[in-house]
Amino acid sequence: MKKYKVGLIGAGGVTQLHLEGYKDHPERVEVAAICDPNAEVRQQKAEKYGISQQFSDLDDFIKNSNVDVAIVCTPTSIRKQVVLPLLQAGFPLFVEKPFSDTLSDAVEITETAQKLGIPVSVNQNFRKHFTFDLVKQIVADNTIGNVTTIHFSNLFFRQDAGWRLQCERHALSVMGIHWFDGFRQVLGSEAKSVNALMSSSSAIDCAGETDATVQVAFENGAFATYMQSFSSPFRRTEMIVIGETGTLVSNHTTVELYRRGEQKPVQTWQNNVSREMNTYEGLNHLFVQLETGKVAPNSAQDNLKTVAILDAAYRSANEQRIINLKQGVQE
Repeated sequence: MKKYKVGLIGAGGVTQLHLEGYKDHPERVEVAAICDPNAEVRQQKAEKYGISQQFSDLDDFIKNSNVDVAIVCTPTSIRKQVVLPLLQAGFPLFVEKPFSDTLSDAVEITETAQKLGIPVSVNQNFRKHFTFDLVKQIVADNTIGNVTTIHFSNLFFRQDAGWRLQCERHALSVMGIHWFDGFRQVLGSEAKSVNALMSSSSAIDCAGETDATVQVAFENGAFATYMQSFSSPFRRTEMIVIGETGTLVSNHTTVELYRRGEQKPVQTWQNNVSREMNTYEGLNHLFVQLETGKVAPNSAQDNLKTVAILDAAYRSANEQRIINLKQGVQE
């Protein structure tokens, strides 16, 4: 098992997730460099995690870091201008979600990486942190028959700060990108149409949407109805997966199975995977691709289909119409 030297681009809050996830795997990961123009946050992360090389400039990082893999944790507003030079320099990339602000940028990044033969993986760190992976297996075991409907609610109060306040795409870009990806995993199918409504509550200071309802129809005949709120004092994160022979009710830690005629769950599964653990696993998928040549399950090509749903939701709300997709990509 090879050990890889990695370098972080960006030293903001999300890098903590990566650094905490990697520190328990010294046999596989050495964080050898960190790059950020903010000397204070860069120095703090470097001292806390024993990172030997610090860079304030991306070009300097590219020329002198000598790392095997670059991990991109920058704001999405500057994502493309960071990712493209790294790809041109030949760095395999592990990129924070969403890996671009728009579908067009995501396509450009993906096509550039494919042309250059450089693997890119995306940190969809809720695949196992939420119960998506567990529910996917339960569904695959035919525990509830064919899935007809997913109902998903993510309600809480969230006031962001910093660069996110100016983003025209807000709540769905922050959280919906996780849930859209999860629906794809559970159903094993791609979206064929998206219909969305959005609003921005005066309770939250931001330029983008705080509340949304999105309905996604999938190629296998199932559909998902998703409600998102950043303005609700009442908290709930719950997924209900309705099949022909049973229903699964899940949150971050528990999945319950309900059968017809039973008022209580007939079976319960537990889930205990942290975002940090899931983040390390996402990076390790990229390592395995480098070693075997087999495309990672969290590749840019795969994530493009999740970004396509996100982008279609914004288009649907703005244009007040249903947006159609073909094989997971907008027509």
